[in-house]
Amino acid sequence: MGKKHRIFIAINLPENIKKELGEYKDKWPELPAKWTKPENIHITLAFIGYLNEEGILEIQNTVNKVAKNYKPFLINLTKISYGPPKTTPPRMVWAIAEKSEEYISLCDSLKKALLALPKISFKPENRETVPHITLARIKEWEWRRIEPEERPEIEESINSSFQVNSIDLMESVLKREGPAYTILKSFNL
Repeated sequence: MGKKHRIFIAINLPENIKKELGEYKDKWPELPAKWTKPENIHITLAFIGYLNEEGILEIQNTVNKVAKNYKPFLINLTKISYGPPKTTPPRMVWAIAEKSEEYISLCDSLKKALLALPKISFKPENRETVPHITLARIKEWEWRRIEPEERPEIEESINSSFQVNSIDLMESVLKREGPAYTILKSFNL
């Protein structure tokens, strides 16, 4: 059977944007949340789940084919807010990007290509495609103990953009101190 790897496809951000987003944790020190380490900040395009080596090779070929149909494109980060939208209590703090045609098309193409793989049981998330970066995960029980008027308002306009030149096949290893991510393979657009 072989070792199973926890796999996802992501857009990794330039170092300067990771650093900039990583600094927001100092802005809301009272928020009961586990903040994402700056080096782990990314945009998930598709979470695939656990695969063996053979499955990883199949995914690599598929992602490679999809990536070849795309040119580099811009991502514009526009706000930081609680997420997902309309979730009470909020589960996360998100940096949200504008929905560009390229981004939505790339997500759809990946989804279709992954669903077509007979040996991979890919289950796409059944929700609207919102390009977002998880900056923090809220500790729900601690959140509930804070008086509503004491909870920080998180609704901040930002203006940061970067060019997406590649997408990455990533492995996530869950550790006690938080997940560790490794790029298995990058695919240039």
